[in-house]
Amino acid sequence: MARDSKTPTSKSGTTAVSLSVNGVDRKLVVGQHESIADVLRDRLDLRGTKIGCNSGECGACTVLLDGVAVCSCVTLAATVSESSVVTVEGLAREGELQELQQAFMEHGAFQCGFCTSGMLMSAYALLSQQRKPSDEAIRTALQGNICRCTGYVQILNAVRDAAARS
Repeated sequence: MARDSKTPTSKSGTTAVSLSVNGVDRKLVVGQHESIADVLRDRLDLRGTKIGCNSGECGACTVLLDGVAVCSCVTLAATVSESSVVTVEGLAREGELQELQQAFMEHGAFQCGFCTSGMLMSAYALLSQQRKPSDEAIRTALQGNICRCTGYVQILNAVRDAAARS
């Protein structure tokens, strides 16, 4: 649930927020201009979320916010109190790769790896809503994620394969 605009911000420009991050409840005091990406990386040491453009254009910072893929570099942490955030670190359970992560590995769906976490989160959001998405649905889900290394073929193949496994 997004924070109501009437929620008070302190005179110091900070706001107390409660978040569930990868299933762990967190209470934080955040700056009014602090992004979710900054909080994840700098405060919670969850560095799988990458910051590429810092303007919401590349998708490297994609996380799930209440189940929806969002660019965390342009989403203010102060506006998302009482929300659930899932990062790439939250996909694997007890050291076991999630099916989508396994498919990315098997298909070589990464090269430099910078975009991979954002691609995974966008694809995971899609597969959470559509068990057997069409190629068009996969492309649409990934259109906000930029990869300069792979040409996308391996990524599309990995998402198709993960969908077929479920």
